[in-house]
Amino acid sequence: MCEIFVGANPALYEVKARSLRLHGASTSIRLENLFWSILEEIGGRDGLSLNQLLTRLYDELTEVRGDVGNFASFLRVSCARYLALQVSGRIPEDRAMPLRGLDAAWVLSGDVFGSGVSARNQSFAP
Repeated sequence: MCEIFVGANPALYEVKARSLRLHGASTSIRLENLFWSILEEIGGRDGLSLNQLLTRLYDELTEVRGDVGNFASFLRVSCARYLALQVSGRIPEDRAMPLRGLDAAWVLSGDVFGSGVSARNQSFAP
C-alpha cells in the first residue's frame, strides 16, 4: 500500500513559500507544490490568479469565521475537499466549468466531511 504514496515524485511534497498582500499586509504562505498546483487549478476555473483566489478565500473566511487561525491548513483542507468533491461527482472534473456557477448547497450536500463527520463516522468536530 505505501508504495502508492512513497513512489510519488518528491517535487510534489517539496515546500514552496509564496508572498502576497492581504489587505495591504505582506504575508508569506508555505505549502507543498502539490497544493499550489491544486489551488492554481481552482482559481483558473474562475479566471482568478493564485493571489486573487487566496485573497478571496481569506476575505470570505474572515467574514464567516472571524479569526483565520492557520490559513495554510485551511488551504490544504480546501484542496483535499475540492478533490473529494470531484471524486464524489459534486464538482465536475471538467476544468473549463467555473466553480462560481455551481449550486453550493447541492455541492455541499454530498460533502461527508462538511458535517464534521468523516467517511468512517469518526468525528472531527471539536
